[in-house]
Amino acid sequence: MSIALFTLGGTIAMGGVGRDGPGVVTRLTGADLTAAVPGLADLTVPLDVRDALAVPSAHLTYRHLLDVVDAAARAVAAGATGVVVTQGTDTLEESAFLADLVWPHAAPLVVTGAMRNPTLAGADGPANLLAAARVAAAPAARDLGVLVTLNDEIHAARWVRKTHSTSTATFASPNVGPIGHVIEGEVRVLARPERREPLPPVDPARLDATRIALHTVTLDDDGGVLDGLADTSQGLVVAGFGVGHVPGALAPVLGVLAERIPVVLTSRSGAGSVLRHTYGAIGSETDLQRRGLLNGGLLDPYKAKVLLRLLLAGGADRAAIAAALARHG
Repeated sequence: MSIALFTLGGTIAMGGVGRDGPGVVTRLTGADLTAAVPGLADLTVPLDVRDALAVPSAHLTYRHLLDVVDAAARAVAAGATGVVVTQGTDTLEESAFLADLVWPHAAPLVVTGAMRNPTLAGADGPANLLAAARVAAAPAARDLGVLVTLNDEIHAARWVRKTHSTSTATFASPNVGPIGHVIEGEVRVLARPERREPLPPVDPARLDATRIALHTVTLDDDGGVLDGLADTSQGLVVAGFGVGHVPGALAPVLGVLAERIPVVLTSRSGAGSVLRHTYGAIGSETDLQRRGLLNGGLLDPYKAKVLLRLLLAGGADRAAIAAALARHG
């Protein structure tokens, strides 16, 4: 029995400055990371450290992440109690949700990172890694899917968001809060969200060929930048105002697109749900659904984009996409 640790680079793995200018660039190996964490050696389950991919999280691709999930699944099949993945925080909320959509195991997969690199006072990487390892080893964390652990908080991947560019308390779940905490080294799970059935595997070539656009609606937006989008993208996520509204001039543009490709309506607000039938004016959620847009519910735009891409790459039709949005949103 062990905890499989997969390292993917990011701030948590930056250890020094480069020769060509300011800024931390040197990568720490998994062995370097674990050696710098007091208390790891006291865990009842040893770590099996695997250096997977040393890149900033902005460089990660769906293919990279699905490869890591496959490797993690093999580790669990070989007897690992749980899995920890370290990566940069820039895309952590998306990669954790992607993993959660396809992770079929009871064993927890815990994603963590850091906001302060090891050259700074108060670097948070060691504490986050220790907490994540404790969560991965905890029986209470089983059957919760993919979790995100930073700042001694445990978040469900489906709800967590990065809410601040620099704060060590950046990760939050605005709609529900953390589902647990690590307190004096003890993993305390306070809520157990219902797990969803994992999505079926997708063909990597089809995934690479699937393009999903994301359009954030702004004041006086007439949709001119969306011209020709249906010729280059297989789907569109719209981050609308508030509960799912857009300017009147944009509504018919989105309706025309929805006749050709799936268009998912979400909110740019950062928390809360798109509504379904409260407002009825042109550009309202009711009007947009009448024009064929699909309701994203509580999904934020970034998670809706992840879900839509996997669904389309898996060959889902409009009905299957709507059903999946209802389950996950």
